[in-house]
Amino acid sequence: MARNRVIYQSEALYVGQDASLLAAANHNQIERTQSANFSYTINRQDINQFGELARIDSLILDPPTVSTDFSYYLTDGFNEQALGFFVNTGEGGVNTAQFASGHLVGSSGRNVFIVVGPEGKDLNGAGAIGSDDKTIGIGNCYLSDYSVDLSVGSIPTVSVTMEGANVRADAAGAAIDNPAVNQEDGTAMGGTITLPNPTTGTSTAGITALRPGDVTVSLTDFDGNTVADLVGSDGAHVQSVSINVPLSRSPLQRLGSRFPFAREVDFPVEVSMSVNALVNEVAAYQLADKLQQGFAAAVVTLKDEDGAKAVEYTLSGAKVDSESFSSSIGSNQTVDLTISAQVGGINDVSAGLFMSGANRVHRAGFNGRPA
Repeated sequence: MARNRVIYQSEALYVGQDASLLAAANHNQIERTQSANFSYTINRQDINQFGELARIDSLILDPPTVSTDFSYYLTDGFNEQALGFFVNTGEGGVNTAQFASGHLVGSSGRNVFIVVGPEGKDLNGAGAIGSDDKTIGIGNCYLSDYSVDLSVGSIPTVSVTMEGANVRADAAGAAIDNPAVNQEDGTAMGGTITLPNPTTGTSTAGITALRPGDVTVSLTDFDGNTVADLVGSDGAHVQSVSINVPLSRSPLQRLGSRFPFAREVDFPVEVSMSVNALVNEVAAYQLADKLQQGFAAAVVTLKDEDGAKAVEYTLSGAKVDSESFSSSIGSNQTVDLTISAQVGGINDVSAGLFMSGANRVHRAGFNGRPA
């Protein structure tokens, strides 16, 4: 029976460990997904000649531009592990690798799948993906941006953007052809992929979502480096925090290949943290004295409803880039603070972004720390 429409009830989002892997154990469903989009653009060059007004052909010189973006509610680090980020599991622990370390090395990318089930039925818990389901696969996806937004009155949300090489749709979801291409010669990588059964997401140990009231922001290391007082009971009242990890990439091409043979990260990678707060006290400060300020660390901690630590981000080796105050009639004075740090080497624990999460349920090979 033909569908009249597709809504979120019938959809599930999956990501693979590597574009070449086919088994269900090498794929994970992204939990608490809120949106999933994809698009592609084909760039052509018209071929004209004297004596004819209209083009005689239109040739593709560059590979198609494929992109996908999705968002989900932050839980305990399970999704981050599935996406290939390195997350220290369990409460506490010592950082041993960069958060983005799994995305800083060369690979064949990851496959992303959007599964669409029959209309009017919940896809989660409906059993194995079958012949009535449809699947859209985006092959050879590389992370280009990861951001997390925390604000008063909103559930903490993560947004991810990836660049891919190919799109493949399968009318029968039970037989999913690998959407990836061989980056050396542009041919199809081949193989049939099996995806795990769609579930409601039990790996988060009861965490449906985290609340803004359980978010704490520690900027103690920046005490004295800002005009606004950020520390202690008299410190500014933080309204929102956003962390952004941009991983822009350069496609490397060569004669004889229709696709880039690699998509390498453009270094240096600079992670930024933006903080918006209500100002209540002003600290002793002189900008001229702070031109030689040292590195500092900012810590954002999120707890579950039982008060246990669920997720913690640490931005190490950071410095203040800007501080902006705003005040007008009828509104509270606010301050916008921008902090940034450059990502160090994969195992550099002194500079960059680090993450720990309470989740302990992940399959081997997903938690992204290269050997």
